[in-house]
Amino acid sequence: MATPRDLEKRVHELEAEVAKLRGSAFRGVRYRSAFEIAGIPFIAIATGVDPAKGEMRGHAKGFIAIGDIATGVIALGGLARGIFALGGLAVGVVSLGGLSIGALLALGGLAIGGFALGGGAIGHTAAGGGAVGEYACGGGVAGHYVVGPMRRDPEAVAHFAEYGLDSLCGTSVRRRY
Repeated sequence: MATPRDLEKRVHELEAEVAKLRGSAFRGVRYRSAFEIAGIPFIAIATGVDPAKGEMRGHAKGFIAIGDIATGVIALGGLARGIFALGGLAVGVVSLGGLSIGALLALGGLAIGGFALGGGAIGHTAAGGGAVGEYACGGGVAGHYVVGPMRRDPEAVAHFAEYGLDSLCGTSVRRRY
């Protein structure tokens, strides 16, 4: 067990560190709108360090949430979770991010979702450099119905055309006049 002198020394070091953080240019931002719906703020912003609360990153929770970690109907942040999510790691119904996981639509470097579009795409309908899905189109494809360099299934061509995505996969019919 530490002696009282050791504890005093440690408290002094921690107080100096907190004082340094308070004077830092990297101080965090915290904001919650006064307007709330069901106890949830309409707008919440939480970024950076908050020494008063002992937080190293901000977690914003609101209908519109912006923060290092954001949770809301519309979420924007490093880690974004919501109906509409935009962030480095985005999880939602509709998501856009470096790693994007979306129930309906996912757009991103690696996209996983119902309709996935990205460098790597995994989903029921997937389009990207590498695509895996029931319907897939891209440079490297795997799936039941695909449009790729080695295979061009008529079902996949029709599927992408039905949703207006035929030009995305190079399946547009060129008309001659």
